[in-house]
Amino acid sequence: MKDSRPSEDGAAIRRRRSCSECGGRFTTFERVQLRDLMVVKRSGRRTPFDRTKLERSVAIAMRKRPVDQERTDRMVSGIVRQLESMGETDITSDTVGGLVMEALKSLDVVAYVRYASVYRDFRETSDFAKFLGDEGLSNEVIDDPRDIKQGLGEQDISPSDDA
Repeated sequence: MKDSRPSEDGAAIRRRRSCSECGGRFTTFERVQLRDLMVVKRSGRRTPFDRTKLERSVAIAMRKRPVDQERTDRMVSGIVRQLESMGETDITSDTVGGLVMEALKSLDVVAYVRYASVYRDFRETSDFAKFLGDEGLSNEVIDDPRDIKQGLGEQDISPSDDA
């Protein structure tokens, strides 16, 4: 037996199925993939686009933030749709990172700053301070500066973690 309907964000087909042998029920999500995307890294290396990797990097930035998972999932789906609709099969990692930054900035400023700190690869605190100033995120603009300080302190990244 199969019951199909669009998912809540409309980006996938949700199918409720049951196993003919054991009778167990399970759900699958099917997404339309327009073309196989390749991500071109800064080094020139090409790797297949991996939605799971995108979801993981966004989840790290969003950790312990007061944003519904559904909104985060819609944001990731929107980024993937943008990438697929660009008409190119080779997408630079800068393009992917830029779309993530743009989406996070409108969703949660702390997650945006967290992601930017890894994506922009800040070497010195002055680089970080310059970024905050350039983005209009100085203490005068933020309602409560503790939001960013506390948000950044919540990251659980050890020196052995890959960025």
